[in-house]
Amino acid sequence: MLDDPLAVHPLAFVRQSRGWGKAEFARLMQARGKLLGIPLATNRTTVWKWEQGQEPDGDAQLVLADLLQVPYAQARSEGWPRWLPVWEVTGLTAPWTEAGTVEALADLVGSGRMDRRGFLTITGVALAGLAASWAEAPSAFASALDGDRVTDGMVTTIEQRVSTLRTLDDQLGGARLLEQARGDLALISGLLSTGRYTEQVGSRLYGLAARVSYLTGWMAYDAGLRSAGQQYYVGALRSARTAGDDAFGAFVLAEMGIHVSEAGRTAERVELISTAIDNAPRTLTPYTQSYLYLHRAEALSRDGAHQEAGTALNRAMTLWDRRTDEETPDWLDWYGEAQLKSTEGKVLLRAGQVERATSALELSVKQAVPRDKAVRASRLAEARLAGNDLDGALDAANAGAELLENQVSSMRALVRLREFSNELGPHQALPAVCEFRDRLEALDVAA
Repeated sequence: MLDDPLAVHPLAFVRQSRGWGKAEFARLMQARGKLLGIPLATNRTTVWKWEQGQEPDGDAQLVLADLLQVPYAQARSEGWPRWLPVWEVTGLTAPWTEAGTVEALADLVGSGRMDRRGFLTITGVALAGLAASWAEAPSAFASALDGDRVTDGMVTTIEQRVSTLRTLDDQLGGARLLEQARGDLALISGLLSTGRYTEQVGSRLYGLAARVSYLTGWMAYDAGLRSAGQQYYVGALRSARTAGDDAFGAFVLAEMGIHVSEAGRTAERVELISTAIDNAPRTLTPYTQSYLYLHRAEALSRDGAHQEAGTALNRAMTLWDRRTDEETPDWLDWYGEAQLKSTEGKVLLRAGQVERATSALELSVKQAVPRDKAVRASRLAEARLAGNDLDGALDAANAGAELLENQVSSMRALVRLREFSNELGPHQALPAVCEFRDRLEALDVAA
């Protein structure tokens, strides 16, 4: 296992996965450069700078490509740091068949205990290709594999476990429950790989694999493990397609968009949610459509298209008003007015409508489950600060900190509170600000 499972740069993963310290890696670079007739002055500080975002010059990349046995033409074509050999994800390469889904799930179970990269694994063409493959792939079930018989009762028991896990996640946050979710996914993957079951039971198993893989990815994301979260989402997308559950597949694509937009790739999120909406079943209920259009509003808002975001937000709210309780899918029963108000507040805040944004965010926090209260506290604090209400901003931020201290484990919430803290620079001399920053510094969130 890597010493630092949250390494923020691909080069750090390459180096650590080979057991190279910065100084040793620098010496290897110098030695390989000497063999190639390219003198390098690489040292520990150089490596640190590269891993902080500085791009190595052409000579250094040529030497590094040779050291890692990557063709230099490929390195030049893909660009830094994309060419580094860290992007292999079985879920992107396995065929969109039942066997391919089992292979992808088995790879997740075998390697998913470690977030191999704290950066995003799947972006750009790979992400667009994944969405297109989901839209085009057929659902299929082959004959049962040899092994023990899987009964309806067994599947029902696992479904009940997963339902309990989802409820606990709302109360405690994903970091504390991630291992349990991984264990459930390993159990389901094993049943799919070696069990003997009817087509009906198989359909339930793949549907359950989709939900547990998504839930595991969500918990990983909540714990700050973005890359691992993405890969579990790929497993969820594949499992949903195999089960023929395109409504859930559209849901997963929408959720994947959160990752890329938070990494600054806002246009990719817009494309992703468009693919989800365009390829979702025509029978999709207003309830689920509302959820998808809310994601579209958030995606467009992050991309700076504020007017279009407002249109999508209004569409989401109109669809919400048309919902009926009977049509709520089990995997979306958490969606409600708290989520609508949260996104409304964010969209309005980015559009400069601070007062309306603050009102919406206050309602969202009030209605939220504990983990979401902790996450949204920073956004409410940001809105109040934008409205020149420093005391109110600190009240909201301290409420989030208190939840992290006493109940919730969420790296997302902690990171967002830290981001809000950075906005307090002009007020850093005030005692209340100092107290909040000291409190934040002392927080220890298990991840």
